Amino acid sequence: MDKKSKIYVAGHRGLAGSALVRQLQKDGYNNLLLRSHAELELAD
Repeated sequence: MDKKSKIYVAGHRGLAGSALVRQLQKDGYNNLLLRSHAELELAD
């Protein structure tokens, strides 16, 4: 995958999601799209 690809990580504050974000950043992926539950209205 291209290091410049936009990657959305759902649940980035949880145990698995935060580990995934740390690993992606360590591997050089910096175009991560992270939004908190409060920022998203998923019920509509």
